[in-house]
Amino acid sequence: MKRVAIITSSDSGYRGEREDLSGPTIREIVEANGYEVVSMQILPDDRTMLAEAMKKIADENQAELILTTGGTGFSPRDCTPEATEDVIERRVPGIPEAMRAYSMQFTKRAMLTRAAAGIRKTTLIVNLPGSPKAVRECLEYIIDSLAHGIDILTGEASNCARK
Repeated sequence: MKRVAIITSSDSGYRGEREDLSGPTIREIVEANGYEVVSMQILPDDRTMLAEAMKKIADENQAELILTTGGTGFSPRDCTPEATEDVIERRVPGIPEAMRAYSMQFTKRAMLTRAAAGIRKTTLIVNLPGSPKAVRECLEYIIDSLAHGIDILTGEASNCARK
């Protein structure tokens, strides 16, 4: 069973002033797709704290997948993509490109996301949007492909050729 860690980036959520709805939406979707959720945390929009959390999960092999939600917009405090870029060893630009392209069917504002994705050791890190609706749209769209990518990354599958 693939393991996933969920990180919500939200100053108000971290302070307990706002309920996190996106993290539980991620949990619902990944569990329905056979993933084990090994951790869920809410952190402030703090680049160092977000990067350290992702780094720890990957370096300690706690999860094959880290899904973040929030912090991908234009707000001065939004820093999730930068925190992700700080810790990844290899970029995976196709994932956020696919999410943006798919989301453009629903809203032109999808072009404003700065989401990133990449690999650290044998962990795939993907930034998702902050709203539960956008999380559902994006994650349900990419979830099958993520599983295959993780299989390649962890050695469960040897190549991308279909039989």
